[in-house]
Amino acid sequence: MTEPPHAVFLSYASQDAEAAQKICAALRAAGIEVFLDQSELRGGDAWDQKIRREIQDCALFIPVISANTASRHEGYFRLEWDLADQRTHMIARNRAFLMPVCLDATPEAAADVPESFQRVQWTRLAGGETPPAFVERVRRLLSPQPSATTRPLASAAPSAVPPLREPVPPFWRSKAILLTIVAVVVVAAPAYLWISKHWTPSAAAFAPPPHSIAVLPFVNMSGDKEQEYFSDGLTEELLNSLAEINELQVAARTSAFSFKGTNTDIGTIARKLNVGAVLEGSVRRSGNTVRITTQLINAVTGYHLWSHTYDRDLGDALKLESEIAGAVASALKVSLLGGEATKIELGGTRNPEAFDAYLRAAKAATSPNVGKESLTAIAAYTEAIRLDPNYALAFTGRSIAYNNYASQFASGAAIRESFDKAQADAREATRLAPDLAEGHAALGKFFERGALDFPEARAAYERALALEPGNARVLRDSGEFLVLMGRFDEGISAARRAVVLDPLNRRSHNILGYGLYFARRYEEAIAALADSLSIDPAFATSYGYRGLAYYGLGDLKSARASCETKPDDWTNQQCLALVYEKLGRHADAEAVLAKMKAANGDDTAYQYATIYAQWGNREKALEWLDTAMRLRDPGLEYLKNDPLMDPLRNEPRFQAIELELKFPN
Repeated sequence: MTEPPHAVFLSYASQDAEAAQKICAALRAAGIEVFLDQSELRGGDAWDQKIRREIQDCALFIPVISANTASRHEGYFRLEWDLADQRTHMIARNRAFLMPVCLDATPEAAADVPESFQRVQWTRLAGGETPPAFVERVRRLLSPQPSATTRPLASAAPSAVPPLREPVPPFWRSKAILLTIVAVVVVAAPAYLWISKHWTPSAAAFAPPPHSIAVLPFVNMSGDKEQEYFSDGLTEELLNSLAEINELQVAARTSAFSFKGTNTDIGTIARKLNVGAVLEGSVRRSGNTVRITTQLINAVTGYHLWSHTYDRDLGDALKLESEIAGAVASALKVSLLGGEATKIELGGTRNPEAFDAYLRAAKAATSPNVGKESLTAIAAYTEAIRLDPNYALAFTGRSIAYNNYASQFASGAAIRESFDKAQADAREATRLAPDLAEGHAALGKFFERGALDFPEARAAYERALALEPGNARVLRDSGEFLVLMGRFDEGISAARRAVVLDPLNRRSHNILGYGLYFARRYEEAIAALADSLSIDPAFATSYGYRGLAYYGLGDLKSARASCETKPDDWTNQQCLALVYEKLGRHADAEAVLAKMKAANGDDTAYQYATIYAQWGNREKALEWLDTAMRLRDPGLEYLKNDPLMDPLRNEPRFQAIELELKFPN
């Protein structure tokens, strides 16, 4: 009993002995002292004394978690876990003591896993396979003298955010926590950048932009799947807050959320998103309390840079919001880069019920079944606005939802009614928050599609880009608009930037392919649309535009194959009507057009005009263009540069319509 304590205590169930031995061997090979109990000292006074001493004195306790441990109430490892849990209560501020390792897909909220284990970042080592990055991370945590690269974090992380004894506001009544987390990300950045620049050559192949970060969807640990919208929405609010800082490049929501539930390791995620840092966390909502745990990881080195847990009580006074945000920023000795803190608060609410409704609306608005969920989103945004009539972000969200509904799903009189509501909401959002970029983008979308007022749309998009040039949604929408107006280089550049920020979003690649198609760069368009389909093989619009690009190249076989994949989508039907006619299948072409008319009536008058133009029936094409003008068909936004309209460009009636639409130069 006189040997010195080991640096690492490895706790495991007997069923996981082989995996634990692999981890132990990797650590010992690196010169790290590990206690791995394989002796006969299982039970009894001697075992009890030795185990207690080792756990009390070790620098790092590594519980090996799996399906063999997470749901079992008995076993020697349980005694070890209890001792380690007790020690965390005595040294609650020492976050580095625990380093849970999980061998399988056991969730962090698994039954009978101590809460102290759930509050810290888990490492997934399938079957105990131990990569060098894990060993280096352990070595760094055990280092008795932090290097210059880590000293700022060592001094800041444990003590710079002291427990707040005074009442604090609930998280969804303000963005005080967001400001805190943003501040700490800024604090951690110098160390992150230094490590990135001085890391070993083995990491040199991965060289993400120096100020790039992804925010992964926070894990819902509330034990209620119905609360998923809350943890997802909270993550998105934090992501948007970080995006407000001009110095940061933040991976957009859709790309970051594509890893939800996949157990993909941080290094793989970082490479796919091309980011140098990853922020992840968990949310536990119980009764009148919310606990939010966050951790920041350097994706280049695999090192854990910072973590913190926030507890918030629902009953605290709202007036403390600004004081707490200021106090935390002051404690961290951080300025949020000029006016960025004010921008983060822009357009928000202090009403908890309104914020909750807003998160439910945002969840519905980003559903894969957006058509079916669009009315659900509109209803939830309406509830948020009822609860807080000054909630600019809710007006923005509802405007976008109305625009999408009018453009893609509404029919008859509901189209114009929805566009009118979209306009009213966008104007109210920009009145309440004149510097809210997405409010101006929503107004631009209305002018573009709902009013066919292209000069006003251009002004609105330019304002949105000036306010938030790193917003992927703003870049996509403005890039699409610029292409339709004939400003191909600018539009395609904006679309490519959106792909960089949101590389795993099907729409990013689809808009890029769409832009390249209108620029008549058909081969490049096909490649971009293939990227969209690799992300979502069910995305009908990408099949349609890929088919039209093949049609532009004269490759009718490939065009037909692409558009026949999703024959019920109107873009694919438009494509098939053209392809079948070119192939001499006149009856099939007529049947597809008849199907479109039966489903859509006059609502797709512009698309009928393109079909007749390509069939060589100029008179019919011009008649349908007149109908489109009478109905103010949103499809008319394509007219200026649509390749399918090329046969009509010398027609006086076509030229008169083009002049009437007042396309900007």
